[in-house]
Amino acid sequence: MSQINTKRLSLCSEMLSPTRNKVNKYHLDAQQWDFAKEAEAICAGVVDTVKANKKEQLWLSNSRQRSEEEKKGDRRERIAIRDPHSWGYAYYMGQCYTRLRNSEETRSDIRKTQEPIRPFFEETIFTPNLGLRDYRSKKELNQHSTTMTSKEKLVVEVVAAHNLMPKDGEGSSSPFVEVEFENQRLRTQVKYKDLNPIWNEKLVFHIKDVADLPYRTIEVNVFNERRSSNSRSFLGKVRVSGSSIAKQGEEEVQLHTLEKRSLFSHIRGEISLKLYVSTRVEVKEVAGFDNEEVVSGTPGAGNSLKKNKKMQQQHPVILQQPQHLTQEVINNNKQAQQQGQNHNAKPVEPKPGEIKPVIITTGLGPVSGSGGGIIGPVGGVGVGGASLYSNGSNEFSLKETSPHLGGGPLNKDKTSSTYDLVEQMQYLYVRVVKAKDTAFFGGGELVAEVKLGNYRGVTKRVISSSNVEWDQVFAFSKDCIQSSMVEIFVKQGNRDDFLGRVWFDLNEVPRRVPPDSQLAPQWYRMEDKKGDKSKGGEIMVSIWFGTQADEAFAEAWHSKAANVHFDGLCSIKSKVYLSPKLWYLRVSVIEAQDIVPGEKGSGMMRFPELFVKVQVGNQILRTKIAGPNPNRSMTNPYWNEELMFVVAEPFEDYLLISVEDRVGPGREEAVGRVLLPVTAIERRHDEKQVVSRWFNLDNHFGSAVDSKLMTRFGSKIHLRLSLDGGYHVLDETTMYSSDVRPTAKQLWKPHLGVLEMGILGATALMPTKLKEGKRESTDAYCVAKYGQKWVRTRTVVDSFSPKWNEQYTWEVFDPCTVITVGVFDNCRIDKNAFNNAGARDPRIGKVRIRLSTLESDRVYTHSYPLLMLHTTGIKKMGELHLAVRFSCANMANMLHMYTVPLLPKMHYVQPLSVNQLDALRYQAMNVVASRLSRAEPPLGREVVEYMLDHDSHMWSMRRSKANFARLISVLSALVAMGRWVESMRNWHKPVYSTLFVLVFLLLVAMPELIIPSLLLYMAFMGLWRYRSRPRHPPHMDTRLSHAESVYPDELDEEFDSFPTSRSAETVRMRYDRLRSVAGRIQTVVGDMATQGERFQALLSWRDPRATFLFVVMCLFAAVGFYAVPIRVVVALWGLYMLRPPRFRNKLPPRALSFFRRLPTKADSLL
Repeated sequence: MSQINTKRLSLCSEMLSPTRNKVNKYHLDAQQWDFAKEAEAICAGVVDTVKANKKEQLWLSNSRQRSEEEKKGDRRERIAIRDPHSWGYAYYMGQCYTRLRNSEETRSDIRKTQEPIRPFFEETIFTPNLGLRDYRSKKELNQHSTTMTSKEKLVVEVVAAHNLMPKDGEGSSSPFVEVEFENQRLRTQVKYKDLNPIWNEKLVFHIKDVADLPYRTIEVNVFNERRSSNSRSFLGKVRVSGSSIAKQGEEEVQLHTLEKRSLFSHIRGEISLKLYVSTRVEVKEVAGFDNEEVVSGTPGAGNSLKKNKKMQQQHPVILQQPQHLTQEVINNNKQAQQQGQNHNAKPVEPKPGEIKPVIITTGLGPVSGSGGGIIGPVGGVGVGGASLYSNGSNEFSLKETSPHLGGGPLNKDKTSSTYDLVEQMQYLYVRVVKAKDTAFFGGGELVAEVKLGNYRGVTKRVISSSNVEWDQVFAFSKDCIQSSMVEIFVKQGNRDDFLGRVWFDLNEVPRRVPPDSQLAPQWYRMEDKKGDKSKGGEIMVSIWFGTQADEAFAEAWHSKAANVHFDGLCSIKSKVYLSPKLWYLRVSVIEAQDIVPGEKGSGMMRFPELFVKVQVGNQILRTKIAGPNPNRSMTNPYWNEELMFVVAEPFEDYLLISVEDRVGPGREEAVGRVLLPVTAIERRHDEKQVVSRWFNLDNHFGSAVDSKLMTRFGSKIHLRLSLDGGYHVLDETTMYSSDVRPTAKQLWKPHLGVLEMGILGATALMPTKLKEGKRESTDAYCVAKYGQKWVRTRTVVDSFSPKWNEQYTWEVFDPCTVITVGVFDNCRIDKNAFNNAGARDPRIGKVRIRLSTLESDRVYTHSYPLLMLHTTGIKKMGELHLAVRFSCANMANMLHMYTVPLLPKMHYVQPLSVNQLDALRYQAMNVVASRLSRAEPPLGREVVEYMLDHDSHMWSMRRSKANFARLISVLSALVAMGRWVESMRNWHKPVYSTLFVLVFLLLVAMPELIIPSLLLYMAFMGLWRYRSRPRHPPHMDTRLSHAESVYPDELDEEFDSFPTSRSAETVRMRYDRLRSVAGRIQTVVGDMATQGERFQALLSWRDPRATFLFVVMCLFAAVGFYAVPIRVVVALWGLYMLRPPRFRNKLPPRALSFFRRLPTKADSLL
């Protein structure tokens, strides 16, 4: 054993000696012994024994336990290591040097020993194909390095993660990503306390064979770093196939759902990655262990050069950026640091004509990476130079923005009066009207093509004639203009050759500012392919520069929709929809006469089961079966029931009333019917009833011959029909109503103000679909609903940060109303989905703004988080930028509206039941959805249902918990007041308790001060809280909604269909859980009933002795209260209750004990 230790120490001493070979292997003095022993400990202890080299493990093993063949191999390896010209020697030298360099504790002690090894180590390079290290000259090393950088590399860009599972015990996580590819393992930096981290780090891997890349997999693991225990916990994994790796320049952000590692893993969230093959990235590698975990970084924002150098020394793989890019990043970092030091600095004004960015002014600071990674916008997410991804608690918060509305303070023009809540967007408009005298023979179709750089817009095809008319407008966004001239061609069908051509220089194009009249089109002579203008014909064209305020903007063909197929162009334009005017149809079925029952040939006599079925469109209601009446015959049934329906103008439906007889189980036979047009029904605006009428029933609905045979008597039905215009037809929930006016326009009052909204754009939208099966995309549009007016913005194609900049106006009749804004993805752009009748536009998010929370004439510019609740939890789908202004014409009328009933008068004079309102609301929503789906472009049923909250009445355990928490919050003030009084009674603070007793006695002596003091206190508190009033409109609160702490099974139950589609075992489990909750509620209700029954038992003589005592005490109390003034009684009672604790008894009062002994009806329950 001693001989082996001597050889080990001599070997370490040989490697660390400047002369390398001049070392006595067996005769060591004390200093050499200590140095060799320390060097060996450094070499063996820095790196984990599991990851150490197998050769070293053989050297450190006991030689007695090895076979002779292993000893011979070990001897050969030691000889190879001593040979300075062998690869084994170079490998072991590089290994030892790396350990010594990475050891921070012994760096100062072995500084001298590194100098002889450094020149030799710098000439050692790792060759992946051989799995060993070659000893080469510097010339060969430079040639090999050039060959290495020219090979293709796999770049895995870890963009961000969303909605990760908190696993640090404090409601958060500190995630990092570890990527493994072909035995190469790299990791990102750690994002502390962030469930939605953003890395934007590029990890570069060597590729052995590019041809085998589609058959390889990339494994991505997300871990949570535990700083306290130096361990990590699993947050999810993703396996990406090599077939999804793109080339550089074609890469797209891919969203992957994190998967479980085992059955019992608690995982949620998604991760965004970019994978592509690059030949431009240079990777410089230094010596390191094959299986060692490596952190890859890039020069990042906010990190000094020293820190970057330190990282390059610590980590074996460093991503090298080109020199010009590095310098640009350093300059950007300096600017970011300067802006971060001056938070009050004004934003830089953009140049005139540019699209002004939205600049975040609150909730965002300088974004820097702790590990040196470049942090930037995700797929165009960044706005105004800052990333809108917020971490931690700021993710779901409201942010105030500072957009340049109306062109900015330096660019005020006439459009500011109408489009002052949006940013100006410059467009080049080209209107192609018609053409004449084209040199075309033989018939066919002609089209006009407008070409601007790489953008081409084609008109509809028109059959050729002497005068061809198109009258179409093309709009090219100014930020997409790639040429200094615009060309207009006239072509035949799909041929490439043109019949005529005209072009315009963009420098000569005029600018139009509304409300100026439209530019008049002019005739221009076209030139043919040879440049001859005498045979090309003429074309009528007008061209101008304008903004989105131009009248042609809504109907124009936009350059960003160039890839949309022709059938989908109509679905991307902005439109305004009007909800149909809804009426309540009241049908009062009173009675009927001379009804002939069904089954005339039946031998036995039976009592007919007659009822009335009323149908309007798709709405069907039935009355109850008429019961027997001794004063009426069985052929004269009596019902006297009212049925309510919802109809819409224009009235196209018919009212079908049929009397039916139930002749058996599931068998119903019509015995008479009447068909009435809805337009013939009388309208009423107040509570006065209309006159009832008798209608003849048609008993013959078989053949035409039977209908002509008239009987001596005819069946009749007595009805009272009316269209009630005094109600407001509720198509949305009362809490989120946007309009409460009655249906009849005669009852409307003048509007109180005007609501103006500028829909600026959205940022950081999540991808919702795959285009062409490989590229994630979002085609977003916005829908706003207030009153009867629905607005739909244009669809911005293939953008995660769409900019709409469209402004709309609504008249406001009641300030206590809500405007709803939703964002959706347009699925009808895809040609396959357009032909699919069942295609539905996916939801992205929704925002509600209550007008009563807005100050008058103030512009609110905020970024609202778009939150969606999925089966995996709450998810942020992006942010919506809005500018809102509520203008009030007369403040007195506005304040008067707060004293007026919320709903029209008819809702209180002839109220409808809760069940009726729910059923009528569902019917109204169906009517509105069917009407809007028939518009062009159609507004889908899924959009209407989401905007009107059609599923708000469905059961949800999460909502139940949230409502219970709201109730507890409301009662918390009373609970706090009770605790404060109890603290006064306990005399914890004798001074305050004494003052409380004196104030109590003062109020008892002067009771006229009680109500004024209470009102004065509330007025003072209101004025005091004015300083801390909310400055921003409310938004979706995830904590209030219990969306952050909800269990997965509760979410699955909330998203379950009705009736349920889950398995029987799941339904049984949920039913048992609901039974347990209902059992607790049942116990509380029973306790409340028990206390009420005890009050009733005081005088019920259920317990004679208790009632006797209570009656006697009432007699004595009546005499006492008559003799003693009430003020004295209240004062004595208050002093008795406020007495110090030392004068109290811990037992309950006698009156309470007497009350608890009273009997209840619980004894009679089974």
